[in-house]
Amino acid sequence: QVQLVESGGGLVQPGGSLRLSCAASGRSILRIDPAGWYRQAPGKQRELVAAISSGASPNYAESVKGRFTISRDNAKKTVFLQMNSLKPEDTAVYYCNARVTTLPYQSSDYWGQGTQVTVSS
Repeated sequence: QVQLVESGGGLVQPGGSLRLSCAASGRSILRIDPAGWYRQAPGKQRELVAAISSGASPNYAESVKGRFTISRDNAKKTVFLQMNSLKPEDTAVYYCNARVTTLPYQSSDYWGQGTQVTVSS
């Protein structure tokens, strides 16, 4: 059974930083690719924040360009989202989504459980 486990959310003041992690756990995981971070604020639709894929440059929502950075550690099967210069409008539940390939070469898409990010003074 594959799971995506997120961590790193919390309460931060405007201008602060947080680093979210999304770790894939389970048996025989070969890779996680592509992967992305989404967020959903109260009363709003879930939106793509950042995505990463082999052979392509990461892409970002316009609202986070220059402030957020997506990266991954392939050996640890973990995807990160470094969030700097946080604003109150970044407040949302952040979700990780990834296509996980397991042996013998089966791929499925998974969602994490979500982690709350609150930006407030």
